[in-house]
Amino acid sequence: MFNKTKAIVFASLASMTFLLAACGAGEPDEGSASADETKVLKMGTSADFPPFESRNAEGKEVGFDIDLANHIADELGYTLEINDMKFDGLIGALQTGRVDMVLSGMSATDERKQNVDFSTEYNRSGEFFVTEKDSDLKSIEDLEGKTVGVQLGTIQEDGAKRLKETEGIDFEIKSLDNSILLIQELKTGRIDTAYMDKSVADGHVKEQGLGGFDDPTTSSPGMAVAFPKDSDLVDDVNKVLAEMEKDGTLQKLKDKWLSDQE
Repeated sequence: MFNKTKAIVFASLASMTFLLAACGAGEPDEGSASADETKVLKMGTSADFPPFESRNAEGKEVGFDIDLANHIADELGYTLEINDMKFDGLIGALQTGRVDMVLSGMSATDERKQNVDFSTEYNRSGEFFVTEKDSDLKSIEDLEGKTVGVQLGTIQEDGAKRLKETEGIDFEIKSLDNSILLIQELKTGRIDTAYMDKSVADGHVKEQGLGGFDDPTTSSPGMAVAFPKDSDLVDDVNKVLAEMEKDGTLQKLKDKWLSDQE
């Protein structure tokens, strides 16, 4: 009787030990990160800026910046994670560490350089005033008394304010969240013209039969990848961009996404 009882106790202990070991095997070791976690590159963008970034019919982010970001991630050995947010929140996302870099048609202005670091420029477009096809707006002088729509947080918003001051033209500025809303406001007559990046503007003009004219006063900086201050990624990304320029990969992306706008 004693031996039988002892055997049952030993068997129970052995069973409990096995179960504890099995449970422990499936739990991660605290303090150690997986290889996948350390190789994710978090990118911020505002997917409402075609042809640089937008969403296709399936809801997937596509565009020049998306292809560029994927190429950079592949070259550096990362898995790209895309975080879509409003354009005017992108700098803050970098500063708070929510994203590692931003590709969103962002111009490397002196003001932004006070808060983030930039890569070398990868594209330069200029600015354009989009109008209805039959609009009487043909030059910046015609903006007197009109309403000019701009995207919130962009260099075009700052440029419109500067244009009023330097050229002495009195017009109202209406800031909206994205370029798609700007075109909607234009077509419904709530604004007289939409002031935006030329590459983006040209796409809307051709797709929707609109008109417009170039801004002859602009001297805006080119687009670049943005990073948190003192990010180790800046030099690595600059090397990738330099290689893309050298081997023609960057031009291929421009031919794919921007050729119709040039």
